[in-house]
Amino acid sequence: MSELPKSHPLVVAPEQWEAARAALLVKEKAHTRARDALAAERRRMPWMAVEKDYVFEGPDGEVRLLDLFAGRRQLIVYRAFFEPGVFGWPDHACRGCSLGADQVSHLAHLNARDTTLVYASRAPQADIARLKARMGWEMPWVTITDDFDKDFGVDEWHGHNVFIRDGERIYRSYLINNRGDEAMGTVWSYLDLTPLGRQEVWEDSPEGYPQTPTYKWWNWHDNYEAEAAPDPKWVEVSDAGEAAFRNADTAS
Repeated sequence: MSELPKSHPLVVAPEQWEAARAALLVKEKAHTRARDALAAERRRMPWMAVEKDYVFEGPDGEVRLLDLFAGRRQLIVYRAFFEPGVFGWPDHACRGCSLGADQVSHLAHLNARDTTLVYASRAPQADIARLKARMGWEMPWVTITDDFDKDFGVDEWHGHNVFIRDGERIYRSYLINNRGDEAMGTVWSYLDLTPLGRQEVWEDSPEGYPQTPTYKWWNWHDNYEAEAAPDPKWVEVSDAGEAAFRNADTAS
């Protein structure tokens, strides 16, 4: 076992540690509020109409961009590098893209917020299926067959493009790449990227956006379809939690 750096922080008494944490917590809460404000601004960004008919290859054949929504309102497409010429081929995808894939949380929670996540690469479907089985990944993963990656700024580097649809009309709402991409994977990181956000009543969203009571939609990932309305016990527990968090936030 290696030794700690000689310049590590001071070791202090519990009272001093609590004081240091309280001082830092003020800055952390400011950071959280700034992140929420940034997400609110993102929800007000203009949209770009998608005019081209992009075609992908899926496990069951040809699919179009509209099909990737899987009937939901929002779509996040991550451009993963898995193809000839990429380090790791043919056994692995790019190491960075693979680390990101390992972070992806259970998709049922995203789906419950009317949002679909899809990975896209230029590798053939047979290779994608083999890779997913080896790595234990379950996200939908399609093969790019046209200029989708070039048109949306992900032909040379990875990135998440976000889309929303109105019927069959598709709009691009956002792109995140570079350093912003490394933190993606949680339900919240994905939803904060979307034009509709987390869709909870505390969020600062434009008038008329879908919103439901805070926490109430949360569920076990295998129980969303079975439970049409929040369980009364969960309503009670989540109300108490929300009150406690609000009191703690006000106290600071």
